[in-house]
Amino acid sequence: MARNFLRAVLFDLGGTLMYERANWDSVIAHADEALTNYLRGEGLELNLSTFPREFRKRLRKYFQQREQDLLETTYSFVLRDVLKDKGYGNISESVLRNALDQLFAITQTNWVLEDDALPTLQKLEMDGYRMGLISNAGDDQDVQQLARRFGIAKYFDFILTSAACSYRKPHRRIFELALSNWYFLPSEGVMVGDNLDADIRGAESVGLFTVWLSRRAGKRTEDQLTIQPDASLSSLSELPAVLDRLQVQ
Repeated sequence: MARNFLRAVLFDLGGTLMYERANWDSVIAHADEALTNYLRGEGLELNLSTFPREFRKRLRKYFQQREQDLLETTYSFVLRDVLKDKGYGNISESVLRNALDQLFAITQTNWVLEDDALPTLQKLEMDGYRMGLISNAGDDQDVQQLARRFGIAKYFDFILTSAACSYRKPHRRIFELALSNWYFLPSEGVMVGDNLDADIRGAESVGLFTVWLSRRAGKRTEDQLTIQPDASLSSLSELPAVLDRLQVQ
């Protein structure tokens, strides 16, 4: 029986290795307020009642665009754009970064590591797999901080975000950039994620094997019925056995 010789596993982050603790509405409102308060403390005359809503409205507009062109719009870009409209066109990068850190210090508390994430990563490392993380995210530092906070960063050879490379899953380029860290063939790698469009369809486009984690994925849309991953599972603890099966297909 022919073997696939799988050598590497790529993971998605949100919805795959971690999940949302609670509804985002109140968390985001608190986070946007913290960002605004920081900027006000830096001397910017921003209305505490209206600026958070203006910032979030602009974010939603840019986020809709990025879903169409699959090019990442970072939080930093949006924040600078909004402040420029307010007459603050020369804000330093450090002030922008510190303001965003205030925001992400709050949003990060709403993420929880899956109970089976750490044991699964430990098992795959013991089995000799190389691992990487690919995340669609508007801020690279936010993702890096989350991975360190959860104690999972050390298992990955790299953590690649769309904010860092400009391309969002399912754009094939972000997968190609991930593979270039190892110089592996696509057929030697597996993508594990909860999003059929971004993770599975995107990985298939470059020839990666695909494993769909369904537990937080929600119901398939009609368009997603045509997407057929190589394997499906309902928990990460099933992954080592699934990879064993893929090895001998």
